[in-house]
Amino acid sequence: GRMHPLTQVIEEIVSIFTRMGFSVVDGPEIETEFNNFTGLNIPLEHPSRDAFDTFYLATDAKERLLLRSQTSPVQIRVMQKHKPPLAVIAPGRVYRPDAVDASHSFMFHQIEGFVVDKGITFSDLKGTLETFAKAIFGEDIKMRFRPHYFPFTEPSAEVDISCYICKGKGCSVCGRKGWLEILGSGMIHPNVFKNVGY
Repeated sequence: GRMHPLTQVIEEIVSIFTRMGFSVVDGPEIETEFNNFTGLNIPLEHPSRDAFDTFYLATDAKERLLLRSQTSPVQIRVMQKHKPPLAVIAPGRVYRPDAVDASHSFMFHQIEGFVVDKGITFSDLKGTLETFAKAIFGEDIKMRFRPHYFPFTEPSAEVDISCYICKGKGCSVCGRKGWLEILGSGMIHPNVFKNVGY
């Protein structure tokens, strides 16, 4: 037997980030509505919540519980318990009401990473992600940031790499675009800091 390919990739990613000084934190797959949505600047009436607002399990005495739709609730849990400086990654399974196809599933693995300290800039984010992307996909890949919207970050960006199969020329893997979207990113939104008491 061997480790599952997902486990191998997660361990490789964790190893890259721990070498950069990140701590690894785990969180529960069953989350509170506050940690999964409200604390992340996604209030009940927010339109972006529609894509994630399912898989409710129960209501405890205080709050409704659901299967987490992202690993970002770990960010809320860590910041509520610890003061900066923080450099954390949180790998784990997440659940969404997506129709299953070649690039979507109702359950998948995600790794959240965040840094909180004085003087952290978008350049630090870009440099960290470029170091990660080159370690995983090879030194010859190119990376680009595209403006995007996430309620819990501001500014926000999608991150693409040049296709490692066709080297950016266009193939069936990258949809003939030459680029593969690999992750979303951004600076933590001030409302998220407010919600955790920073």
